Amino acid sequence: MTLQNRRVLLVIGGGIAAYKVLELIRRLRDEGARVRCVMTAAAAEFVTPLSVATLSADRVFTNLFDRNDEHDVGHIRLSREADLIVVAPATADLMAKAATGAANDLARAVLLASNKPVLMAPAMNPLMWSAAPTRRNHATLLADGVQFVGPKSGAMAEAGEAGEGRMAEPAEILAAIVEQLAPARPLSGKTFIVTSGPTHEPIDPVRYIANRSSGKQGHAIAAALAKLGAEVRLISGPVSITDPAGVTTTHVETARQMLAAVESALPADGAVFVAAVADWRVDSVAVDKIKKQPGTGTVPSLSMVENPDILATIGHHAQRPKLVVGFAAETRDVVANGEAKLRRKGADLIVANDVSAGGGAMGGDRNKVTLLSAAGAEAWPELDKLEVAERLAMVIAARLNGEPPR
Repeated sequence: MTLQNRRVLLVIGGGIAAYKVLELIRRLRDEGARVRCVMTAAAAEFVTPLSVATLSADRVFTNLFDRNDEHDVGHIRLSREADLIVVAPATADLMAKAATGAANDLARAVLLASNKPVLMAPAMNPLMWSAAPTRRNHATLLADGVQFVGPKSGAMAEAGEAGEGRMAEPAEILAAIVEQLAPARPLSGKTFIVTSGPTHEPIDPVRYIANRSSGKQGHAIAAALAKLGAEVRLISGPVSITDPAGVTTTHVETARQMLAAVESALPADGAVFVAAVADWRVDSVAVDKIKKQPGTGTVPSLSMVENPDILATIGHHAQRPKLVVGFAAETRDVVANGEAKLRRKGADLIVANDVSAGGGAMGGDRNKVTLLSAAGAEAWPELDKLEVAERLAMVIAARLNGEPPR
């Protein structure tokens, strides 16, 4: 367990995202951490102290003037006994008071009295996050050495509201905690190439051939490898998500551009090909928009040619990385087709997943994969894509460091 006996003091702020903290506590304890929790009065409006106490297997601290705790200056003791203080959700109010040094309740007193690192996971309405006072408070806290994870972009609890302000998911917060407390970096000194997203193959100036890939899985894998110490070059097709932190990203559109970018990044220790590359393109892109001819019944004919197979090209390349990992997006016979791809394309590992309609893998946040290698097939349970990325990164690190293959 990566956090065995490490002590985390979790300060729970008052926001709807507080419900996610219950999952974070479970994950922390699964990793061996000892978790103590401080709740603000507002936090207790969203999750109960009983739930928090049950999951943390410890009492919950709520009152700065508790006669049972403060006889020995309990807020000082809480702040000093922890290895790391995590604030989640870090509301706009909590950030503001922390930035100004206010200490009018237990949560703020703990933060002000601490000599331990602090990690905050902001959560608030997008307009609150982008407001000038919040930006000033964020900058102040950064200058004071506070670390942040998130916020993320997405839909808000308020109907019709969306933007940057969602609290990072428990898996992301856990990864940030692990990076703070157990910075095992088994891929330090290693270089990786990762491809992600779709490719767009133009038909004319306004139309193209593409697929539903969001890039979420590829970007998550690039970030997971970087957190293990790797130097990562991400080659991304057109996506709407942000570039992962700590990764050098090159943006391309077509399969041929992606292959050129991959080859220019060689040599590398490893390569993970997650991108859903279009198999075909038109052999001649129209200079002008192809116009309909109403009433004639005429439908334009597209002559197609095959795109380069990036995985196979690198799998048999003169500068082939030591470890080559591919993805097999299948709608039937997932394992059989993945095993055939493993043999045919010169990969060491294939991550096979079902992308049939209704499965939610394409564009969704979760994935159910089977890891294929010469040693056999290992089916993983359905996981958040971030969790898939973390597990795969650890498998990759183990193989590159000479541990028994999986």
